[in-house]
Amino acid sequence: MPEPVIRRLTPTDEPQLIAVYRDAVLSQAVGLYEAAQIDAWAHHAERHPDVSTALRRGYGLASCDAADAGVIEAFALLDPIDRLSLLYCRGRSCRQGRGRRLVQALEAEARRQHCRRLRTEASQLSRPLLQTMGWRIEAEEELLFAGQPFRRWRMIKDLP
Repeated sequence: MPEPVIRRLTPTDEPQLIAVYRDAVLSQAVGLYEAAQIDAWAHHAERHPDVSTALRRGYGLASCDAADAGVIEAFALLDPIDRLSLLYCRGRSCRQGRGRRLVQALEAEARRQHCRRLRTEASQLSRPLLQTMGWRIEAEEELLFAGQPFRRWRMIKDLP
């Protein structure tokens, strides 16, 4: 299987990114979150402008199949440059190293822009991957997101 292509996000990618966001939550959050949490989270990107705003403002990358770089399977975003704000992968494409490669590429971009530390708020989906990549938990927190209670982890990674 050819290596996935990683490319910059463009404004025309937004409808696909919202679909990837929704698919990632619906296909991977079962068993980790309650049904009401999954529903609220999965549809947040299409209902609220904050995701669209971050996509336009941030530095984002997409992981696409080598055969068709127009079809996005995963994406990640820095917004601002010192914060990993979004990391989502379609269920059919998870566990293929896409998230890891996207985070590595974003870490490299942050270094190029003289960032010394990255931060994020990780879900139960992303926390295990980030921990294997050297991210450290700073704090656990409870919050209301899309009207539902969620637990997340504030994480950091120093960039040498």
